[in-house]
Amino acid sequence: MLLTIDIGNTNVTLGAYDAGILSFTARMATDSAKTADQYAVDIKNILALYGLYPEAIEDCIISSVVPAVGHSISGAVAKLCDIVPLMLGPGVKTGLNIKIDNPAQLGADLVAGAVGAIDEYTMPCVVIDMGTASTISVLDRSGAFLGGVIAAGVRLTLNALAQNTAQLPFIPIEAPASVIGTNTVECMQSGLVYGTASMIDGLLDKIEEQLGETPTVVATGGMSKEIIALCRRNIIYNENLLLDGLRVIYEKNN
Repeated sequence: MLLTIDIGNTNVTLGAYDAGILSFTARMATDSAKTADQYAVDIKNILALYGLYPEAIEDCIISSVVPAVGHSISGAVAKLCDIVPLMLGPGVKTGLNIKIDNPAQLGADLVAGAVGAIDEYTMPCVVIDMGTASTISVLDRSGAFLGGVIAAGVRLTLNALAQNTAQLPFIPIEAPASVIGTNTVECMQSGLVYGTASMIDGLLDKIEEQLGETPTVVATGGMSKEIIALCRRNIIYNENLLLDGLRVIYEKNN
């Protein structure tokens, strides 16, 4: 069984593949203060929750945008499963043609998402990942990574509003009944949810204009399902795109 782990700024997502089929997914909080031993306990408990023993994990691949946590979790898997995880980074075969100014700057999460999209969808393709940051990756007709967009994520924007103003509170992130809010909470919700959906639609318009053709658009990440439902664009939701990409990358290296 292959264990895939995507480490983001807020959450760590785990998925186990048995003969290429995703058996389960689970999430835990990203915590830079945790040691490898603490993460080993967490992973062992998650495996037990799904009826698995550490011995069932034959190999592991990890992508991380938090280097310290990536190091801790790699050590945790090594201790727990007696294997050396493959860490997505320089020297790992991905098959991805990266055309940005400095390919080494491309985040592991964006690489995994792009590889997953190439494996599953028709090119050209735009990949939207809504996590702590909202990122948009653009792949051309050949599957080459052209570049993209980075914006503050919905939850990060809310935190900035609530922490840097005197009278704006922390609120549930959900769509209000109307775009025109009639109280503070609804006004904030409208700006966060409808505002993000409108930003996505607007950026997709400009990306399509620059590409000169209509791309497939796929979204992943914690906030994407709720946001894309409010977009006027046809956007495919794929919760496990990054994990699928990690599986494909593992197979290219083995």
